[in-house]
Amino acid sequence: MFYLASFCTIDIDMMKIILASASPRRKQLLEQMGLKFDVITSNTKEQMPYGLDTEEIPVELAYKKAVDVASCVSQPAIIIGADTVVVKDEILGKPKNEEEARQMLLKLQGKTHEVITGLAIVNTRTGIIKKGYEKTLVEMAPLSLQEIEHYVQTGEPMDKAGAYGIQGLAGIFISKITGCYFNVMGLPIHRLWSMLKEFGINVLDNI
Repeated sequence: MFYLASFCTIDIDMMKIILASASPRRKQLLEQMGLKFDVITSNTKEQMPYGLDTEEIPVELAYKKAVDVASCVSQPAIIIGADTVVVKDEILGKPKNEEEARQMLLKLQGKTHEVITGLAIVNTRTGIIKKGYEKTLVEMAPLSLQEIEHYVQTGEPMDKAGAYGIQGLAGIFISKITGCYFNVMGLPIHRLWSMLKEFGINVLDNI
């Protein structure tokens, strides 16, 4: 049913919810939703697939993460995979070094870009897989070279798509967003809530 991208076996309780991501921001947002879940990090490499539309790329990456973790789980579970990309003329991933971070911020400053998060949810009991994505438009204020340099030196850009984190210091750079704020953080919680309800999971039932 699922292809094996890793070799591991993890026993979990019946129908646990599992986040297939090590992102502390996604963990925080799932907790905000009131969900009880485990975290199992996918070993899938985040390589951009070819031949797909821009919106399909993060969905495919989220799917690969989810099925990779599903291959490790020996008992029924709901696996949530997510992947976020920043788009301005091209897809901007996580910067490999400080110079790449500077170049990304130069491309984004003073302009509007897209943030797209792909979601994939796998029910390992039934094999049902649901996919979706959320898109947010983000306007970044004009930045001087000195402001960009100061921000890069904080180290904050280095593990974030597009070299910035809206929930951190870079929040001061964002003059406008159109769409879901949480999507820019890396997990569109309304979209996820809607998708989980399709699996019969409604967090409000547990309140």
